[in-house]
Amino acid sequence: MHAIGVAPVALLGATALVPTVAAASAYAATSTGASSATGYTVTPSVIAPGSQVVLAARGCSTTATAGSGVFDTVTIPRGKTAAATVDRDARPGAAYEVTFICNTSPDSVARVGLTVGPAPGVPTTGTPVAPAGVQGPPGDGVARMNAAKVAAGTAVAVVAATAAIHVVRLRRESRPH
Repeated sequence: MHAIGVAPVALLGATALVPTVAAASAYAATSTGASSATGYTVTPSVIAPGSQVVLAARGCSTTATAGSGVFDTVTIPRGKTAAATVDRDARPGAAYEVTFICNTSPDSVARVGLTVGPAPGVPTTGTPVAPAGVQGPPGDGVARMNAAKVAAGTAVAVVAATAAIHVVRLRRESRPH
């Protein structure tokens, strides 16, 4: 009898966990424009005009440069990141290519995509720019999802649901039939 009483709670916990895992993997897949094989990244990959992107060239053993039609060329120190401000007159919905050049070898070129989203506070018409949904505030105020925070949030939701079920069962048992 006890195993049957625990089964709904376990099912509820699993049900609460599935959407958080799916959301975390969808965010990870779309939040960074990346050439993962080489380590060149543009974060976030969808950006509002006038906002900053963070550029990394982890695949380069010395300094690298990154440039695009939507921001000025930026030098990225070895093992570090650099920020670039997207032009305020960038056209929302336009896709740009960010070209990374590793200074040790001018032949070492990587290209990563960057999409300009709507400016903050400007209503959009037509289809949304970000097919995966809202990614966060302009400039990506939350740089990355933290797996520990997702797990903690899920645990809190499971504990709250379990407590609610327990209270309902206690009330049901205490009532006269």
